[in-house]
Amino acid sequence: MSSRYAQLRPYTLPGSLGELSGPVEGLVVLPRHLDWGPHYEYDLADDADVLLMYERVIREAQTPEDLQAHLNADMLRSHWRTLFLPGPARATWESRFPELAGAPTAAA
Repeated sequence: MSSRYAQLRPYTLPGSLGELSGPVEGLVVLPRHLDWGPHYEYDLADDADVLLMYERVIREAQTPEDLQAHLNADMLRSHWRTLFLPGPARATWESRFPELAGAPTAAA
């Protein structure tokens, strides 16, 4: 069950998945407005780090530029089904980008 906040909160979306040209390798440190916890470097070679980073960016992005800078369309597609997202966030993204709803699960 989603919280009332999650249900009412607007989620930022890119104009198209093709706009998502963020990094696919290396270490990423998110800006404070996306990740205000302790300093953390996300290792894009580690699936657990990718999932955590993508979940945070999708939940906290304030502009399409936040999404474009940190998400990559191919990585998003391959991890979409394993991301732990608020129901309204997932529904909003899948409504705009129906191909995500049928995206294959990432290989383990």
